[in-house]
Amino acid sequence: MASTDAEAAAIRAFKRSGGILRTKDALAHGVHPRTLYRLRDEGVVEALSRGVYRLTELPDLAHPDLVAVGLRIPKAVVCLLSALAHHDATNEIPHEVHIALPRHTRTPRLDHPPIRVYTFSGKALTTGVDKVEVDGVNVRVYSLAKTVADCFKFRNELGVDVAVDALREAVRRHRIPPSKILQYARVCRVEQVMLPYLQALQ
Repeated sequence: MASTDAEAAAIRAFKRSGGILRTKDALAHGVHPRTLYRLRDEGVVEALSRGVYRLTELPDLAHPDLVAVGLRIPKAVVCLLSALAHHDATNEIPHEVHIALPRHTRTPRLDHPPIRVYTFSGKALTTGVDKVEVDGVNVRVYSLAKTVADCFKFRNELGVDVAVDALREAVRRHRIPPSKILQYARVCRVEQVMLPYLQALQ
């Protein structure tokens, strides 16, 4: 429980914002940094990432890493293995959050979660982006069809097996039409690479 009027006002500000606030948003709500740090030290709020705080009384987040990325790097698009995991289309467990950012973007520094940045440009960056709500926070994630094409584009880093398994999951289990996947394969310039694998699934 809050022990001061300032702490009580800060908690109300958190609740108005769904229980999560960035430091700069807390300041905009009139929360003094000392009050914020006192709430943290008292265990009333917890740090999800540097500069992102959440009320501890709330239920545990299902996807805290994606929430932190969505709040700290709003321009990022969750991609590759992290996007596959979001779509439940891989058995791989990503140890970093894979994100896409425009070329020439300064790499953000996060103490948590660990991230791996991939640079995209043009339509490969802007096409196939889904805006989803994760634990009450807006996060940008590539669609499964786009992610499959991206996995083939980055097959040398991820492994061909990962890309092929993702394609199989997308077509057979998620019922995504091959024609839809080919649209993104053209955008990513991997159509000729993917065609034999798609034909083998039909």
